[in-house]
Amino acid sequence: MHILLVHQAFTTLDEPGGTRHHELARGLAAAGHRVTVIASRVSYLTGRSVPAAIESADGVTVLRAYTYPALHKSFVHRVFAFFSFMVSSFWLGLGVREVDLVWGTSPPIFQGATALLLARLKRVPFLFEVRDLWPAFAVAVGVLRARPLIRLTEWLERTLYRRADRVVVNSPGFIDHVRSRGARSVALVPNGADPDMFDPGIDGSRFRQEHGLNGRFIALYAGAHGLSNDLGVVLEAARELGDRPDLQIVLLGDGKDKARLEAQAEAWGLKNLRFLPPVPKNRMREALAAAGACIAILKPVEAYRTVYPNKVFDYLAAGRPVVLAMEGVIREVVEAAGAGISVPPGDPAALAAALRTLAGDPEKARAMGLRGRAYVEKHFDRAQLAGKLVRIVEELGGI
Repeated sequence: MHILLVHQAFTTLDEPGGTRHHELARGLAAAGHRVTVIASRVSYLTGRSVPAAIESADGVTVLRAYTYPALHKSFVHRVFAFFSFMVSSFWLGLGVREVDLVWGTSPPIFQGATALLLARLKRVPFLFEVRDLWPAFAVAVGVLRARPLIRLTEWLERTLYRRADRVVVNSPGFIDHVRSRGARSVALVPNGADPDMFDPGIDGSRFRQEHGLNGRFIALYAGAHGLSNDLGVVLEAARELGDRPDLQIVLLGDGKDKARLEAQAEAWGLKNLRFLPPVPKNRMREALAAAGACIAILKPVEAYRTVYPNKVFDYLAAGRPVVLAMEGVIREVVEAAGAGISVPPGDPAALAAALRTLAGDPEKARAMGLRGRAYVEKHFDRAQLAGKLVRIVEELGGI
């Protein structure tokens, strides 16, 4: 089969950001299918341009569509970026020949309309994947407030669920939501990780030396620096840990809020907190290996109890204990694995206390990390999850 994926935020393994779709696409290619991806020319994580040339690797071809480049300036600019990709990806998709299935994904939800229209014009099945409950999340955090736009996106959300031949979700917390809004056939292909990308036995010495972090217990956050990530709480926790110069918090990544967070850290004189630029997924092995513990955090918003964040599974696969400032289904995973310490979201004192605990008992931290690694290998190995997607795709294609 030839599968066409429309995904503005698609990230290859040599780019920073989540690589769920590149890994799943490689799994489809390994099963004998062709995968063509239409992605943005602008990195969703950094807001910077990426090469526009056609790329081909691991049986996956990536086409880059024009996207309005001011992704991180404001919500209005971001909407312009979404709509520009929606239009340009449609015209690019029209030229992709002999397609057997179109795979759309949200967010951004607007690209789902492109995928649906291409599927109907090409008269092939439409697979719609839900990675975040958008627009519900945007409304919950106050990013989306205009009633006309809320009504439009909620209408589009219901339309995509109802018209999809199959809806795939990446968290069990999403199933009730999509069914209540019209999804007829729902499958779970959860987020996970490729254990082979990580090695819990190495100490990340190169990363430590490169950034002057030798001799310190590193608490690493890796990912987006945006409104939902609540990294202001991490800065407050760093203030609580001012008496522990041996405990270094590292924020690795990029995003709309990074400049503001850097300014705040400088104003507070935080010497135990470092900001580092994002690294490609194929270099995350060394970064995570340098960590004594990893931080996963989201705002204390009820809707976020439903999510399975990618970063948590990478942390677990790297054999590193997780300090989890989230509630809901992902907490169930971490606690079932015995792989970390859960703290209430929005509570910097509790976050600081958990980091003190792990820094004070490295053997306990290491045992937690190894339990997490074993749990991912058993339940959330990306190769096994790709196999599940292969079966879904082949069923839709009549194979």
